[in-house]
Order: sequence, then structure tokens, then C-alpha cells
Amino acid sequence: MSHPAIQRAEAVLAEFHKYFEDEASFGPPADEARFKAFGEQLGYELPLDFVYFLTRHNSFDVGGTEVYGLDPAYGEQSLDRVYLFEHNDAAMNPMPPHFLPFSNDGAGNHYCLDLQRLQNGTCPVVFWQHDVRYGRPGEVETCNDTFTDWVKEVMIDWTLEDMDEED
Repeated sequence: MSHPAIQRAEAVLAEFHKYFEDEASFGPPADEARFKAFGEQLGYELPLDFVYFLTRHNSFDVGGTEVYGLDPAYGEQSLDRVYLFEHNDAAMNPMPPHFLPFSNDGAGNHYCLDLQRLQNGTCPVVFWQHDVRYGRPGEVETCNDTFTDWVKEVMIDWTLEDMDEED
């Protein structure tokens, strides 16, 4: 029997496809080993739900909200390249090493996985503002309990609300 985090991710991905099959763009499937190696490179385990989504669609977006994939073909928008940039001194406000940025809000801020808080295969999503000097990591806003919850709220619910407003 699969892990509850995977079961929830399967249901939310099915909902995503139901609403946005024609409006969304999806990257190709990816090998789970790629994400395992990336997590090892970072020194953290990646959440099960995040890996589930990206092994099915190695990057996806709808309505201007994109989740980065992991592949050299994505150039500077590949998870590994975004991570390196956002954690080095060239970034205006470098992130703590346990934050994995996976989606940009278009204004230089990122939704990130808080890998240090991984429990039972999932971790919270935080919102890192590039122009805020945080005194300590706990000051960074936690916006969702899991990546799956973030996809449901930000990518599905908010996009459906925007579509309703346009009608």
C-alpha cells in the first residue's frame, strides 16, 4: 500500500489534470533516482509528494505559476541552478541551506520546501521574500503544510478563482 502522502498527491494531480489538461504545460516524466541524487547532493531527503509530482511531470505550470523541474535542459530555471543561485552571495538575500526554492512568484520571491522540517515524508512550504532580512528562519512565513497542499491551493484553487473572475 502506498504512503498517505503519495495517495494525496495522486488525488491532487488527478484534480490538476481534470481542470487544466489544456491550459497547463507539463514537462516529461523523470526518473526518481535523479531526485534522490539531488537530495543527497543537498544533504537532505526530498519530500515524497514533491518527488511524486516531478517524476510524473518534471516541471509544470498553469496560469503563470510554475514549478521548476530538474534537468540541464531547463538552464537557469532548473531546480539545481535556482538552488545554487539563491544560496550564494550573488543573491541579494541568500536563503538558508534547508530551503529548496521550487516556484518564483514573479517578483523575485520564492515558495520553498523547508527540508529541515521533513516528517513522515512531507515538509512545509515557506514563502521567502528576497527583500526581507530575516532575523532567524522561523520568521519566514509557512504557507502550506505540504507541497501537495500548496499545489491544491496556489495552482488549482487560485487559478480556478482567477478563471471565474475573468468570466
